[in-house]
Amino acid sequence: MFTGIIEEFGTINSMTMGKEAIAFTIGAHDIIADMHIGDSIAVNGVCLTVTSFTTSSFTADVMPETVRATTLASLQTGARVNLERAMAANKRFGGHFVAGHVDEVGTILRKRPFSNAVYVDIKISREASALLIPRGSIAVDGISLTIFALQPELVTVSLIPHTFDQTTLGFKRERDTVNIETDMLSKYVARQLQGQNSKVTADFLRQNGF
Repeated sequence: MFTGIIEEFGTINSMTMGKEAIAFTIGAHDIIADMHIGDSIAVNGVCLTVTSFTTSSFTADVMPETVRATTLASLQTGARVNLERAMAANKRFGGHFVAGHVDEVGTILRKRPFSNAVYVDIKISREASALLIPRGSIAVDGISLTIFALQPELVTVSLIPHTFDQTTLGFKRERDTVNIETDMLSKYVARQLQGQNSKVTADFLRQNGF
């Protein structure tokens, strides 16, 4: 479990491409201080398991399903990635619940500055949009962001200067792809509503102020 608060940039030192899988070696600094084999690390929002590490890098395997469902296969040696360690129970919870399980890949359509912020429009599917709400949360490449505006196939997020400078969204360009994870709580509610015998219906939620 993660929070979507990026701890540092990592660098892809090497990639070993298999037929359907990838093995990454990723350069890092801060997150290695208390690293152990088997730890979960979010790499651009994708939960990966540490298989080995040194004082300056760690390795992780990417299984075929993750290769197909995320942007990791499009990375190249030297690319910078967002890194976050799994959430610690004894620290402040600054973002939102992020599982590191990517729902789909979105495409950046437009980036535009406004005062001290940068608005980013991202094309997503209608299915993903249905799990989001304005002013709710979304994880984009593992970054916990607040939804500024929402349309059936478009979500807009607003980046403060810190997020712009300290995450990959600062240097992503229009037409670049990003990993999208919708709000975990919304997915549980949607799943419950799909149950044929569920007493929690859309009418029930409206009648009770939701």
